Amino acid sequence: MLRSMYSGVSGMRGFQTKLDVIGNNIANVNTVGFKGSRVMFSDILSQTVGGVTAPEEGERGGVNAKQVGLGVSIASIDTLHLPGSAMTTNQPTDLRIDGDGFFVVSAGPDTEMLLTRAGNFTIDSNRQLVTADGYFVLSADGEPIILDEAITAFTIGQDGVINGVTADGTEEVATIAVVKVINPSGLEKVGGNMYRMTVNANPEGSIEDFMTVAGDAELGTGFIISGQLEMSNVDLTNEFTEMIVAQRGFQANSRIITTSDEILQEVVNLKR
Repeated sequence: MLRSMYSGVSGMRGFQTKLDVIGNNIANVNTVGFKGSRVMFSDILSQTVGGVTAPEEGERGGVNAKQVGLGVSIASIDTLHLPGSAMTTNQPTDLRIDGDGFFVVSAGPDTEMLLTRAGNFTIDSNRQLVTADGYFVLSADGEPIILDEAITAFTIGQDGVINGVTADGTEEVATIAVVKVINPSGLEKVGGNMYRMTVNANPEGSIEDFMTVAGDAELGTGFIISGQLEMSNVDLTNEFTEMIVAQRGFQANSRIITTSDEILQEVVNLKR
């Protein structure tokens, strides 16, 4: 069979994956804290049909290798952790990290800690600060943040400190934890706008080992802005452009298969 047919198949598979990623990006264009992805391609190992000949001065010239490519493969699917635009809501529990860092959440005691950039938090009936899915927002000491019944109002500072107002004055309730990730693209998406730490995101240790506070000048964590949300960083103009590129790429590779099929048909017809 012709090599070009298999190259065309690999190209169609690659552009189909690219369209899958683009479709997911567009679907999450209004998802709070969502980070878009991109697909990167690489060529498959080429088949050498002629080797390299070394040149000899005054005797003969060098000859380059003759290689035929065998198609394309997916090199990587990268998550682009670029900042999304800010949306002002004036809701005190809506939080945005202005800079690097992630909020830390967990489903409960002794459960896995996860990271998120989606700061659409609420106060539940037990006066606990939770995510839209009911995960606890953790403080810098790794504990759920709970507002005492005596607190009638509260404010959240840019350093993540929650100050509650009581009949006796103001008291510090907790400090919201922030984690700085060395390689955010190495995080694993687990759904619900949350990420799991991996060995390629931070070197060694768990999320708990990297928990700090907002505005840490030494680590470079961003500040927490109350009353704002970070929206999706998906650029629709770019996504639709890439969609056209993927569509034409898929079409071109399908034409390669069609042409290869016509050539094979001519070969079969030689017997007549």
